[in-house]
Amino acid sequence: MGDILLGKSDLEVWLRGRYANRHGLIAGATGTGKSVSLMVMAEGFSRMGVPVFLADVKGDLAGLAQAAGAPGEKLKARIERLGLADWRPEANPVVFWDLFGQQGHPIRTTVSEIGPTLLARILEANDTQEGVLQVAFRVADENGLLLLDLDDLRAILTFVAENAKEVSQRYGLVSTQSIGALQRALLRLEQDGGQQFFGEPALELEDFMRQDMSGRGVVNVLAADRLFLKPRLYSSLLLWMLSELFERLPEVGDLDKPRLVFFFDEAHLLFNDAPPALVQRVEQVVRLIRSKGVGVYFISQLPDDVPAAILGQLGNRVQHALRAFTPRDQKAVRTAAETFPPNPAFKVVDVITQLGVGEALTTTLQDGGVPLPVQQTLMAPPQCRIGTITDEERATVRSRSPVGAKYDTAVNRESAYEILKRRAEEASQPAATPTPSAGGTRSAPAADSGMGKTVRDWLFGTGRRQGVLEATAKSTMRTVGNQIGREILRGILGNPRRRR
Repeated sequence: MGDILLGKSDLEVWLRGRYANRHGLIAGATGTGKSVSLMVMAEGFSRMGVPVFLADVKGDLAGLAQAAGAPGEKLKARIERLGLADWRPEANPVVFWDLFGQQGHPIRTTVSEIGPTLLARILEANDTQEGVLQVAFRVADENGLLLLDLDDLRAILTFVAENAKEVSQRYGLVSTQSIGALQRALLRLEQDGGQQFFGEPALELEDFMRQDMSGRGVVNVLAADRLFLKPRLYSSLLLWMLSELFERLPEVGDLDKPRLVFFFDEAHLLFNDAPPALVQRVEQVVRLIRSKGVGVYFISQLPDDVPAAILGQLGNRVQHALRAFTPRDQKAVRTAAETFPPNPAFKVVDVITQLGVGEALTTTLQDGGVPLPVQQTLMAPPQCRIGTITDEERATVRSRSPVGAKYDTAVNRESAYEILKRRAEEASQPAATPTPSAGGTRSAPAADSGMGKTVRDWLFGTGRRQGVLEATAKSTMRTVGNQIGREILRGILGNPRRRR
């Protein structure tokens, strides 16, 4: 129960639970069996009691929620060849998630939690525009303004633009052109459906780390067929999840099995067009999150889709067939061959292009963390259904979910948008006429026509001091866990002070 049988060559190939947090890679050309290998691992971890998170890009991983049908002749032959006497059809405990809330429970986070660095990547902002975002977050943070959804972000950007002079004097120059570009990027994000990602109730990642009544780990399946079409949003969402896991989980060292396993499908989307600084930060997270008991497994077509610095940290590998049709493919074959521990029985560079469907080159970490020499492996079949499920089956699974009541209904509490709107209305009201004195009637002074006085109060006067005290008190109440770990994470991913 503490290991996963991946398949068989001259010997059985096991993924050892105690080394599963050393991360891994599943690679191979389209149609060679990557998804099936992923399902074998996912249900193996579930039987081990380990929760799993994975993204379902093509819709076929939803079959984890249903038992396999009666085995056909080919499947019977494979089961017999592998000696799987105890193989039987079996479903897994599954919770469906969907950023858009259609095929699963909505996944939401707040603007503050996503942070200016990842938000700039989602909006495809340049360095100058990212700097304006940093200023907007700072203004909101110091004045106790919660940034929960895109309305809040748009409101704080408008506030900064209307008061650019005062804001620039304190925080650095901000240009209305950059703010205009950010506002247009927000409009594009809304049109792509991104507004559903920001809001409350925000996802609590503890809800990913569940077991069912029998002690099996819950498999969390994110419907990503639509999200996959927005690669920056997709990759930023998964990277945010990794950063949140790193921040929230305590150090545990090496356990007998992981606390959570995270599968990152279409891994190349994380690194395409990513600046070197971001790649370095991802490398740091992957390296450090192992000590939190989290295993990260990348799935992609070519091994060189993953940067070499990260590839070197992936101790468990399943390499399906590669096709050497182009110069890049040929280079990828050589790269993959060079990264496997050698086996004198065959040449990896020759075998890797000749593997059949359901076959793979595998290596896993064994006792003492020593890698197993690469094996040409006939992969084991999953016990769940291979393929999609019907809408009725999905609805039935979703109706049994333990978290539906918590996330299915959105909440919109008072935050930056409502506060700024109310204060603008208050500032635009005429001042009350004073009571006439014995010396005669005096007219009331003209009301402040704009937000200038309010801005000065916030940024330089009593209003700002009150906002800072309020924000500090709220931040103190929210602080949980190791402060050093939080500072490390902010250095890695640029997360702001968390707000709930």
